[in-house]
Amino acid sequence: MTVTVRRLTPADAPAYRAARLAALQADPAAFLTNAAEFAALDDTALAARLAPDAAGVTLGAFLNTDPDLVGLLTLVRESAPPLAHRVNVYGVSVAPPARGQGVGAALVQAGVELARSWAGVTSLHLAVMDAQPAARRLYERAGFRVWGTQPDAVRRDGRVYTEHWLSLDLTAP
Repeated sequence: MTVTVRRLTPADAPAYRAARLAALQADPAAFLTNAAEFAALDDTALAARLAPDAAGVTLGAFLNTDPDLVGLLTLVRESAPPLAHRVNVYGVSVAPPARGQGVGAALVQAGVELARSWAGVTSLHLAVMDAQPAARRLYERAGFRVWGTQPDAVRRDGRVYTEHWLSLDLTAP
């Protein structure tokens, strides 16, 4: 399988809506946003998230020549000058039928490469719930390391989740 990763644009908003909503429905424990909150966003708001001047950059993954969007990863650089060396990774997902085909690894690699290309960026940061061990392994294979754990971080549907915070030093060889 060939995985293609590219930056999404406002023209991708319908595919982004479908992929993100499917991810929120398939793995609700992995995200802070729930499917109903996301579904309430209008097309204009979604297109704005994918605009060239948006606060974040959302990457999309595609398998072979299939037009369906099968993976997402968003990078957001901190805007406050003392934190501008940091980029946060959000909303990573791979559609269940596309898992195990290198989509997640391709997205993370593309995100790391993009963040490395931004002047002054020295580290990537993300959080992963304890209910997502496969995601944590993906990030650790890419070089991310856990630097902290927050018990009782999220409560949803009667469950309590622990959140692991990971970072990747982009200055290391």
